[in-house]
Amino acid sequence: MAAKILANLIVMGGGILARALVQAYRQALQNASKTGVAQETLQNAVRKGSKAMTEQEARQILGVSEHSSWEEIAQKYDTLFERNAKNGSFYLQSKVHRAKECLETVYQEKDKPGDNAG
Repeated sequence: MAAKILANLIVMGGGILARALVQAYRQALQNASKTGVAQETLQNAVRKGSKAMTEQEARQILGVSEHSSWEEIAQKYDTLFERNAKNGSFYLQSKVHRAKECLETVYQEKDKPGDNAG
């Protein structure tokens, strides 16, 4: 008798918990669509398929010119990244990181043997 009651409680409790989880998930999706988080996430996913940042944009973010050395770029990156880590925003910090990644590929291509005309 007690086992039957316990089994019924477990089954009913599991059903209630499952419904609550589904309802919470629906509410989270609804909240995300209201704040624009869902659209932003989708846009970021689409951007990843294309080139996310141009070399010019990366240079503007880091405040370096075309003639800057890699050491200067790395120093600017470290300064801006740390500044935004302490009291800035995660968005700006990620922009700084993406700018460094973009310029890293540009400088790696420049350093490849056979590309130098000289």
